[in-house]
Amino acid sequence: MNARPHAISTNDRASDSTSRPVPVLTVYTAPGCHLCEDALAALGRLQAELDFVVDERDITSDESLHRAYFERIPVVALDGEELCEFVVHEKLVRERLESRR
Repeated sequence: MNARPHAISTNDRASDSTSRPVPVLTVYTAPGCHLCEDALAALGRLQAELDFVVDERDITSDESLHRAYFERIPVVALDGEELCEFVVHEKLVRERLESRR
């Protein structure tokens, strides 16, 4: 499976016992998808103020992902819960991430 983490990884974080895990937003994408590019750009803007990692998954590299997401990309998920498809709903993503602080 092709996964391209963006920005900082959780390994770059301080590993003291009081730090919380950095949330990971998984974005299911495909090459040449302009909506996917828009979604990644929107998440990049949110990353400037909120602490999370983007894990981009290319659905064309895995048949089961392709079947599951082909007509819905981009899909954004947080801990397995799908938050958005087609476009990033920044308010919803922000609320979900802030609720984890």
